[in-house]
Amino acid sequence: MFDVVIIGSGLGGLVCGSLLAREGKRVLVLERQAQPGGCMQSYQRDGLSFDTGLHYVGGLAEGQPLHAVFSHLGLMQLPWVRLDADGFDRVTIGQQTFPLAEGYDHFADTLGEYFPQEREGLKQYVELMRHLPPMEEIGIVSAYDWLRSVFHDPLLINVLSGSAMKMELRRESLPLFTFAHGMSSYIGSSWRLRGGGHLIVNALVNDIKRLGGQVVCHAEVNELVEKEGRVVAARCTNGNMYEGDVFISDVHPQLTFKWLADSHLLKNTFRRRIAAMENSFGMFTVSLVLKKGVLPYFNHNKYVYNEADDVWSMARSAEGRLQGKNDQRSTPNGLMVSCRVPETGSDARQIDLMTPMSWTLCESWANTTVGRRGENYEMLKSHLADECIRLAERVIPGLHGMVEKYYTSTPLTYRDYTLTPCGSAYGIRKDYRNLLMTTLSPRTPVPNLLLTGQNLILHGVEGVTRTALMTCGELLGKDLILK
Repeated sequence: MFDVVIIGSGLGGLVCGSLLAREGKRVLVLERQAQPGGCMQSYQRDGLSFDTGLHYVGGLAEGQPLHAVFSHLGLMQLPWVRLDADGFDRVTIGQQTFPLAEGYDHFADTLGEYFPQEREGLKQYVELMRHLPPMEEIGIVSAYDWLRSVFHDPLLINVLSGSAMKMELRRESLPLFTFAHGMSSYIGSSWRLRGGGHLIVNALVNDIKRLGGQVVCHAEVNELVEKEGRVVAARCTNGNMYEGDVFISDVHPQLTFKWLADSHLLKNTFRRRIAAMENSFGMFTVSLVLKKGVLPYFNHNKYVYNEADDVWSMARSAEGRLQGKNDQRSTPNGLMVSCRVPETGSDARQIDLMTPMSWTLCESWANTTVGRRGENYEMLKSHLADECIRLAERVIPGLHGMVEKYYTSTPLTYRDYTLTPCGSAYGIRKDYRNLLMTTLSPRTPVPNLLLTGQNLILHGVEGVTRTALMTCGELLGKDLILK
């Protein structure tokens, strides 16, 4: 019998597990895969380690949003590398490249050199980022409309939005709250982790175990057993049952509530609301292995777009209309280029290329599994990989000739490994037009079942960590969490 049973070992589940174990709770974490971590885990190919979701983190400097909780969890001891202060992100649109500088004033001053007529708007922008208003104030405001009300130059709006591939830039729905939280901490300070996301996973898992908790892999939950209005056990596909006082799900809510098929506490209106929630688009990733000694490491991220592209058109493109073609001729409109920190030497060995990808491009293979999707799927991935490399060559000339080998992943890959519907990269789509219906509280209609993870309010490392704090606050009290 455990005090808390956590289902899913993504960042949210592991942060909850570590925080609760530190407060004396007997914690059990259940993970369906062979290794914990969710989108924070790494995978091995030919002696190299590749990240699946972690590429950089914002707000780790002292006094910034993540520093206190990461220090409490022992994660600040990991080998963090701070990105270039004069341009941690560099956005290329057409033939121009614009640096996004670290520090709110430095950020505004740097872009002000390129857009002198927009200096007042830039001051207003960084003030919003520096002093983030509460969700109820800016969650009902359109991010796109707000940017257009502050800035007059469409190019500057594209530059400011160009590094936002860490969220779904969908002009029809994206709340200003989501946009501002997704950008703010990175301007404060941006960091990469030498060694990859599995270092965070290992640190949290070891912490849970050190404090008397357990992390069990190959434990796929398929039912939450309810008795007298409470969950009393999680049943796994192998027949094992795990009893607990409180249950926390780090799994997508649409799947979580299916485990309570016969619950009388979940009204039909609630079930319909959860089932109707739309998910954000997924990502296509090309993980490049470079030949030795061909490219120096670059300590920033590169974002590159075609000259005619509106950055905010990326969502439409990802929804299956890549340049108007929903087939193997499709080409990406924009790209994030992330360089892994070398563990030895100063040359780059691994680069990730990422672009939004719609589930509509994957639907033909929805009923297939990893490694068994057929020739047409492999042809699509090969075509998209070549197009991504071609677009990246605008900022890394000759990249194609530097590549020794590469590996690809699609929303199908993420779906199969994390059970995220449609392989969504950012979880449930938040909509400023109907914020209450597209955000979820950690609390559920079942008194001892809580939720955590990117599907509730905010996604990303900071967003998921904040959400985990909220979830733990429901058990430990908000005052203790704030302390």
